Amino acid sequence: MKHENCIVVTVNEAGFEYDIHSLVKAFYPACDVRVALPFQNRENKENIENDSSSPGLPGLNIEFTKDAILLSLIDGENGRASFGAKKIKITHDMPRPQVKNCLKQLIYAELSQYTGKELPWGTLTGIRPTKIPMGMLEEGQTDADIMKYMKDTYFISEKKGELAIQIARREKALLETLHYEDGYSLYIGIPFCPTTCLYCSFTSYPIFSWKKRISEYLDALEKEIAFIADYYKDKVLDTIYIGGGTPTTLEAGELSRLLEKVNCSFDLSHLKEFTVEAGRADSITLDKLKVLKKGGVTRISVNPQTMKQQTLDIIGRKHTVVQVKEAFALARKAGFTNINMDLILGLPGETKEDVRNTMEEVLRLNPDSLTVHSLAIKRASGLNRWIEENGISALTNTDEMMEITANGAASMGMVPYYLYRQKNMAGNFENVGYARDGKFGIYNILIMEEKQTIAALGTGSITKRVFKDGRIERCDNVKDVNLYIDKIDEMIMRKRRLL
Repeated sequence: MKHENCIVVTVNEAGFEYDIHSLVKAFYPACDVRVALPFQNRENKENIENDSSSPGLPGLNIEFTKDAILLSLIDGENGRASFGAKKIKITHDMPRPQVKNCLKQLIYAELSQYTGKELPWGTLTGIRPTKIPMGMLEEGQTDADIMKYMKDTYFISEKKGELAIQIARREKALLETLHYEDGYSLYIGIPFCPTTCLYCSFTSYPIFSWKKRISEYLDALEKEIAFIADYYKDKVLDTIYIGGGTPTTLEAGELSRLLEKVNCSFDLSHLKEFTVEAGRADSITLDKLKVLKKGGVTRISVNPQTMKQQTLDIIGRKHTVVQVKEAFALARKAGFTNINMDLILGLPGETKEDVRNTMEEVLRLNPDSLTVHSLAIKRASGLNRWIEENGISALTNTDEMMEITANGAASMGMVPYYLYRQKNMAGNFENVGYARDGKFGIYNILIMEEKQTIAALGTGSITKRVFKDGRIERCDNVKDVNLYIDKIDEMIMRKRRLL
C-alpha cells in the first residue's frame, strides 16, 4: 500500500538508491520517498500502478546513458505534466564517487529550483562533513581552496563551509597530539536505561527487567576487557568512553566493580580522557559520582535534552527539570570539572522560545561543554509512531534555533570542535559539539574522523580497526544481552580475527 504523501523516483541503474533517497528526503522531510528500479516492477507487476507519486507531489525519473545522466521532473501541481529532461555529462571511465556527485548535483539543482529551497549542507548527505576539509588540510590546501571546492562540488552554504573548515582545523591540531596511529581507544557499552526515550534507536533495555543478570553481563564484559588489555598491551591507550544506554543505571557497587577491572587491566599512564556518559538525571546519585571520580573518570555528561518539563514527559524522560539541576550540582560537588550537557533541537512541539528558555537554564548551570543535536527520526525509534498520530510538522528546527544555541555556547567561552550529521534530521541541520579550550571531547573527534582503532566492548558495540593505509574494517557484537552473555567467547573470537 502506498503512503498518502509519497514521492516516487524511478531509476534505470542500481547502486545510488541511498544517495537519491537521502537527498530527495532532505527537500521533502514529511514525505515517504520511494526509489524504484525497473527490475522491481517486473518482479512485482501488481504494484506497477503504485509507481507514481501522490497527487500534488512531484515525481522524478532518472536515466543513466553511456555519456549522461538524464532527469525528468514530473510536476504534481500542474496535471502531472513532465518537464523536459535535464542532463549532466558523464564518461564511461569516470570514478563512481564522481558519478555520484554529478547525480546529486543534478537532483539538487532541479529540486532547489522547483521548491525554492536551498539546503544548508547542499548535496552532502554523509554523516562526516569535516572529513572533506580535513583531508584537504592534510594536503596543504588553503581555506579558500577548500571553500571553493565544497561550494562547487556540494553546493554547501558559506556558513556551513566556514563551520566545517573551522572544526577540521581544531580537530587536526588535537589529533596531532595523540598516538592515533600507534595507539587505540576503548569503548565500553552498558545497554541499560531507566526507560526508553521516544527518539532513541540505540541498543538499550529497561534496567528493571535485567537487574538479576547485571552480574553476568559484567562477567562477560570483563572477559572482553581482559582480551583487549592483553592483545594491546604494547599499544598506547589514549581515551576511554563508557556509554550506552545509560551507564549510571548500574548501582554504585556495580560501577565500582567495572572501573576497578578497567584500572587493573590497562596502563592508563598516557590516558588523555576518561568519559562516562551519566546522561539521565534520574540515574545519578552522589554515591555513584564518587565512585566515578575515584575510578579515574575525568569527563561526564548530564544530559537534559530540553529544560521544558512538558517535552520531557512526552519523550519519556522520567525525570524533572529540577532533577537535572540537582544532578549537575552533585557532579560539581563530587569534583568534576569537565561536565558536558546534551540538547536536542526539533523535539515535539518545541518553539524557538522553548529553546531560548533551555539555553538560559543551561547558562546558569555553566557546563564545560555542550553538544547540540538536531532531532533525527530513526526508523527503529518510537518517534515514528508519534509522528503518525501527531504529524511531522510538530518537529521543528530552524536556523534561528541553531543560532540561539551557538550564541549561548559562545557566551560561555565555547567554540565548535566537532560535528556530524544523520539521516532525516530536523531542518536538515547537524549535531555540533561546543567546548572551552582544554575541555574538548577527544573520543568524539576520534569516532567521527576515523583516524584511530577503537576497540568496542559490550552488547551492540562495533569495533573499528584503522589500518596504516587508511583502510577500515569492522566487527560487531550481538545486540541481544542474553546472546552476548551466552556467546561472549564468540565475540572475543571475532575481535581476534579482526585485530
